[in-house]
Amino acid sequence: MTAKWLRLGADGLGWAATATGAVGLALHFSTSSARPLVLAASGASYLMVGALIGLVVFGARRHVIGVLAAAAVAAPAIWTQAPLHVATTASGTGPDITVMHANILFDGGADPDVVVARVRERDVDLLTVNELTSAGVEGLTRAGLDDMLPHRYLVPGQLASGTGIWSRFPLSDTVEHDGFMFHQLSAVADVPGAGQVAVHAFHPVPPVFDTQDWAAELSRLQDILDRSPADVPAVVGGDFNATQGHSQFRALLSGRFADAAEQVGAGTVRTYPTDKSGPPLVAIDHVLVADATATSFESVELPGADHLAVVARIRLSPRA
Repeated sequence: MTAKWLRLGADGLGWAATATGAVGLALHFSTSSARPLVLAASGASYLMVGALIGLVVFGARRHVIGVLAAAAVAAPAIWTQAPLHVATTASGTGPDITVMHANILFDGGADPDVVVARVRERDVDLLTVNELTSAGVEGLTRAGLDDMLPHRYLVPGQLASGTGIWSRFPLSDTVEHDGFMFHQLSAVADVPGAGQVAVHAFHPVPPVFDTQDWAAELSRLQDILDRSPADVPAVVGGDFNATQGHSQFRALLSGRFADAAEQVGAGTVRTYPTDKSGPPLVAIDHVLVADATATSFESVELPGADHLAVVARIRLSPRA
């Protein structure tokens, strides 16, 4: 009797795990803007692990139908995740620049001295900042950020709305894009050896209250990137409030742009939240590139913030 219940329990676990994996796979490909589905899609990769558990359980049980069912879910699940762990070889002989993105958490958040220290330690050339307030600008200025990155385009705001770009290189053609709840900025940096490089600092609204607005803002950001000149390299730093599990985010990568973390095979670099017990759970801070290839990608701590910062080393295509 005990063996029978163990077999039934194992089969139940196998089917439950496989079903969980199938839900994760469905969420990964979902285009719905319904709030429960959008929030659940943040953890789609966690749920897809269930298919592998089901495969192991059914394999141990030599349950042929179960193995086939679990494999039918596990195979496409692996297909969605494997590219995140396979590096792209950097090509070309253009200059390398280091890009850092930081969500510093509005007033009272990240220690400005630590932010500047991170910039100095990693020899950052371009810094994009979210949740930038006037007090945040003053703190970073006092900490000496302008000494290292003397060129800047800043639109500080209230609470989480402010955004900024600091650069080692001269900036021109600065633009704030209309129609967003937070400030979305673009500029052009004059990089020696590469010429003009488009720089974007994005922060779409989080999908916490109105996921329709969240989806609409991601779509408008995609339009901005699609209009980016094809002959100009580009880098984007931002808290996108979206993961690789959201089809709305992956749509940004359907054209010229690629995710730097994916290019280096870094896997899922989780950055949020850092102000709770336990490690960060979701990867919502990204660096995107076009006509360039990331050669390294890492996350770094910012005490006082609720995000990890991300730093990417980027090899640009050469320009006359």
